[in-house]
Amino acid sequence: MDDLVVVGAGPYGLSIAAHAAGAGLGVRLLGRPMASWRDHMPGGMYLKSEPWSSNLSAPGGRHTLADYRATLGLTAEHGTPLPIGTFSAYGMWFARAAAPAVEEVTVTEVTPHGDGFRVHTAEGPPLLARTVALAVGVMPFVHHPRALRGLPPGHVSHSSGHRDLTRFAGQDVVVLGAGQAALETAVLLAERGARPLLVARRPRLNWNGPPQPLDRPLLRALRAPHSGLGTGWRSWAWSELPWAVRRLPAPTRERIAATALGPAGAWWLRERFEGRVPALLGHRLLRAAAVGDRTRLELAGPAWEAVVVEAGHVIAATGFSPDLARLDLLDAGLRASLATVGGGGTPELGAGFESSWPGLFFAGLLSAPSFGPSMRFVHGAGFTAGRLVKGVLGRLGTRRARPGSTGAARTDRAPAGHPKTYPR
Repeated sequence: MDDLVVVGAGPYGLSIAAHAAGAGLGVRLLGRPMASWRDHMPGGMYLKSEPWSSNLSAPGGRHTLADYRATLGLTAEHGTPLPIGTFSAYGMWFARAAAPAVEEVTVTEVTPHGDGFRVHTAEGPPLLARTVALAVGVMPFVHHPRALRGLPPGHVSHSSGHRDLTRFAGQDVVVLGAGQAALETAVLLAERGARPLLVARRPRLNWNGPPQPLDRPLLRALRAPHSGLGTGWRSWAWSELPWAVRRLPAPTRERIAATALGPAGAWWLRERFEGRVPALLGHRLLRAAAVGDRTRLELAGPAWEAVVVEAGHVIAATGFSPDLARLDLLDAGLRASLATVGGGGTPELGAGFESSWPGLFFAGLLSAPSFGPSMRFVHGAGFTAGRLVKGVLGRLGTRRARPGSTGAARTDRAPAGHPKTYPR
């Protein structure tokens, strides 16, 4: 039985596994490394955050993005956007250099088993674990507006469903949303020969300003400090004080997670968007219908006037809605028993990211209503990894791996067909 099984091998899963191995725990890391970044973002996209705030986390602060770039004889410069492909390559390098070997298996179910867990995979017999950390990323929580859910698949998709946008060349494409994903998707469509139209409920688009220099006069730095989530004291608080956010009342945390650092486009994208992508702002989607091979959208304008738009395809860049009910890989009985934040569907987590079910930990988007908006970004992996592994050590009652636990080399597996058991 392993001390810890980490489900998910994105920035959070890789960082947690690196810290767990550094703490001497027997850890297994399951999933496709950097899957969301490699499989669900179109070529040509750039990282919105600054390179220095986009590090995965390893003990001692090693294996940073700057370290990776240095191996290539390159630098990661402040104020210079980084291609998504470069960041994905950094994650793969980190996986090889800092984390236990990634086992590319598909986890199908996590169930209670005695005082621990049984982790089922599509590729073989289940594994046994004393603790489990779910770092499943955002893909289980893709959000489609209700009005689009009855459309045939060929008429609508989510922005995360595209690796290559060239197939839309020559087509009319409506992009729904006002955040970076929507704005950049629309720009890339235009640059690849499509005819995009942005539709957003917001009456105006928000654009981030260019980052201020890292070296500034002290007074300017005090007025607007840099942080991993942007410039200014509010961003600094979300970035540097997740532990303080967790101490706020649940309704306040839910509101912060839902509204802080709202939709905005990167400064470097604005020139490519304006004058090239038409936009209907202040328009709400009411209904959608397939009409032959076209999609008809019925909208309400700023004065609630009726507006009808037709397109060859609709891309919903409408984000992700974290909700335990959508986490199908977690045993239904266990899932239903978890304490949640306020009236929402996300797990209430302790200081070490442990849920109300002993030994079950969560990281990433599902932890945002507990620890704040930094959990929606790569930057939050650094805070999460160290705290979560301390939580695991506390749950196990030891700071060393259990005898016989050898991390990714272990092959302990549960006997197939073993009945489910729940701790009393």
